[in-house]
Amino acid sequence: MDVAVLGATGDVGRAICAELIQRRVLRSSSRLQLVGRADGPSGRAAHGLRVDLIDAHDEHAPLIDVAVSPADVVADVIVVAAGRTIPTGVGQVVDRDALALANRAVFEEYADAIAATGSGHEVVIVVSNPVELGVSIFARRLGRHRVIGMGAWLDTLRFRREIAASLGIRRQRISGFVGGQHGDGAVPLWSSVRIRGLDVDERIESLANLRGERSLVAFGEEVAAAKAELGAISATADAASLAAAFQRIDGWRPDVQAVVRPYLTHQSGAKTAYGTAGATVDLVDTVLDGRDIVVAGQVALDGEIVLAGDPWRGTLGVPVVLGPDGWTHVLLGDLAPDEETRLSVVGAQIDAAIARWTA
Repeated sequence: MDVAVLGATGDVGRAICAELIQRRVLRSSSRLQLVGRADGPSGRAAHGLRVDLIDAHDEHAPLIDVAVSPADVVADVIVVAAGRTIPTGVGQVVDRDALALANRAVFEEYADAIAATGSGHEVVIVVSNPVELGVSIFARRLGRHRVIGMGAWLDTLRFRREIAASLGIRRQRISGFVGGQHGDGAVPLWSSVRIRGLDVDERIESLANLRGERSLVAFGEEVAAAKAELGAISATADAASLAAAFQRIDGWRPDVQAVVRPYLTHQSGAKTAYGTAGATVDLVDTVLDGRDIVVAGQVALDGEIVLAGDPWRGTLGVPVVLGPDGWTHVLLGDLAPDEETRLSVVGAQIDAAIARWTA
């Protein structure tokens, strides 16, 4: 099985390539294609990255080659990590409209090329932001079941980690999902959370203590207030103020932590390349494994779920069954009323944004 990484020489792309090899997701007989641009520095750096990866992992590295044209991308799984990224640094304003307008052209160019020259069976994992825009563009050209965005899976892993840390246990004991939009539009699905080793009554009590008397209807405002507070604490951008901001996060609820901790990590300048790479490689491994596994991801829905009484059509993060041919069906379960309301609101926001970005 072969994997291509678009944007392989960026921070996230490099981390994905390294983890694919380190975790032995790709066998020595498989191929890893590093994709850059012929007219930019990534095209040159891809050749150097190939040598560096072989130097580091020669004993078990897959076959590694370089592509510098969208038409040359050939793989069973294609990871889209190309395009502009969110700026780092305290006080940086994230202009998602500008990011979308810049990356729309990248998404369209590669999607058109894969549709024209690909095998027709590739599974595409969208990493680049806005994830929902990338999923929408690739799904229209390649078929919606062959395209999944990794944002909801990364948000899910962060949510599980924060719950586990609050309980003093390992993340492996926590299941549960995050849907909605990657980032501030995340919808923590508390009703899906399970804790291995606890019976039903113990789980209900533990989750009630963690969540508190709060509704997801106001979750967006809660996240915005938390980010504003962090901005005030870390305004001087020195090490002490950033340490104080990270410490402040520890006192908040797990769902808020799951959204704002990576935000502050990115603001600090550290970025979130390793967490993003880990979640992405999870999905690649799932597709290559040959088994159907439940994950969360942004997908293009066409009535598979009902929100506010109507079949939902549009790009949204939900739990899905993922396998070698892409995602097959949604496993959302019975939502709590506030979860359904929040998903519906976020879905409408995503639809409006995509319409604006593709007008």
